[in-house]
Amino acid sequence: MPAKKAPDVDAYIAPFPTEIRARLKDLRAAIRRAAPDALEKISYRMPAYALCGTLVWFAAFENHIGFYPGASGVKEFARRLRAFHYAKGSVQFPHDRPIPFDLIADIVAFRVKENLARYTPDAVAKRRAARAGARTPKRRTTKRR
Repeated sequence: MPAKKAPDVDAYIAPFPTEIRARLKDLRAAIRRAAPDALEKISYRMPAYALCGTLVWFAAFENHIGFYPGASGVKEFARRLRAFHYAKGSVQFPHDRPIPFDLIADIVAFRVKENLARYTPDAVAKRRAARAGARTPKRRTTKRR
């Protein structure tokens, strides 16, 4: 992983060896195809893609590329991820094996739907109402003398 924070995804990818750089570019393209409206940014020193919240991150390491779709993304696709090392919110794609771009696209599409559902007008209104209720102090119910 680069020592300094990269200002953008191109700068993040640039310092890696040719083979790793090609894998990162292909992964980036797969994510962009699955979420063309997502904002590309650097978050936690990694490339990230956001649409109504962060969808996924990725990062290159010595022996693998880490892909971070969050806990829900891993849980939803756990059966298809069995061939890879994965944890609650992360997946490792070793450099000596092909990256499953169709699976990446499916995970990203799932995360897009999940994030958009969280930001429907009804969902936003419901969250606002819940927050407002939590902040409103309770009225005194005892009588004053």
